[in-house]
Amino acid sequence: MRTVAEVLRAATERLTASGVDSPRLDAEILLAHVLGWRRLTLYVESEKILPLEKILRFNELISRRLEKIPVAYLTGTREFMGLSFAVNEHVLIPRPDTEILTEGVGEFLRGLGKASVSFADLGTGSGAICVSILKFVKSARACAVDISAAALATAQLNAAKFHVDDRAKFFCGDLFAPLTGKIFDAVISNPPYIPTGDLPSLQAEVTHEPRLALDGGADGLNFYRRIIFDAPNFLAAGGLLAVEVGHNQSTAVKNLLAADGRFAPAETWRDLSGIERVVAARVI
Repeated sequence: MRTVAEVLRAATERLTASGVDSPRLDAEILLAHVLGWRRLTLYVESEKILPLEKILRFNELISRRLEKIPVAYLTGTREFMGLSFAVNEHVLIPRPDTEILTEGVGEFLRGLGKASVSFADLGTGSGAICVSILKFVKSARACAVDISAAALATAQLNAAKFHVDDRAKFFCGDLFAPLTGKIFDAVISNPPYIPTGDLPSLQAEVTHEPRLALDGGADGLNFYRRIIFDAPNFLAAGGLLAVEVGHNQSTAVKNLLAADGRFAPAETWRDLSGIERVVAARVI
């Protein structure tokens, strides 16, 4: 018979020995998931004896975490913009940094002061960006695109979960290909931007995420080139193109926008660490 505290301690030791970055936190999240508790309850009930079947299930998840499978895939959820999104191995796990893109585009759409606004989300993945904007901008409607049917199904699930599916349309296809003839107030994307040559050196956990959502080509800029080339054909006058960028990519993406000639001077949005995380420009 083992208590909550004992089970947590043993799991934390196993994770620490394997080099997991946040062993105690991961153990707490996984045990809370198995028990259906909030993490705080683990401390309140630290001396509670756990049923054997719960311990076995927890140990199974710990073993999978030792294989560097991300916690979000083990629990099937990830917090983003204060919302708990369903995630799986078909979608990139939403990162806190991407909230900069989401909040910025939401503010832009609200600032238009229109009764109805629209945006396209290219490479929607889990739908975290699209759904969050729809949740917080009630006047918005969205078209979300992904080349992966499995990812798109996850996005649709999340849209239904947060009751915004009546304002979202989902298209399986490559970037703008399914959107011919449509015009939007904003186009947003968190595209694959890791240079192909850097993929083998990524953190072990990232290798479990879909390569389609990571590989940005030889220099990491392939998708930016394609999006920038086509975006003006899908944006209303003064419409906004906003893309998340990787570390040290903002200057290159701004140069692509300037060279295109159809955009006003680009601006960058920084994250809390001061890193330029988003490049945004309005079409002329």
